[in-house]
Amino acid sequence: MKKHEETHPDTQHLVEDAQALLVATAHVAEDKVMEARKRLAACIEKGKETWQTVQQKTMAGARATDQAIREHPYQSVGVAMGIGALVGYLLGRRNGK
Repeated sequence: MKKHEETHPDTQHLVEDAQALLVATAHVAEDKVMEARKRLAACIEKGKETWQTVQQKTMAGARATDQAIREHPYQSVGVAMGIGALVGYLLGRRNGK
């Protein structure tokens, strides 16, 4: 399982590029550039917060699912078999035409 701090490589590159842009424009004092830097920094922070929230919700869902399966193992197997049979039937029907 991946660590919580790891992100998708493209997302990580985007954050790194945005932070590099902030550093590269640090010496520019124009109002428009300063406002854009503030908005970019706020967006980066908001993105990090959103990512953490998604990770926390995903982990909570995984824990709840794990607990439900452990509490009801036979029912879980039955549901999985039923879904598998339904998918197999639907795929077999579609390929049989």
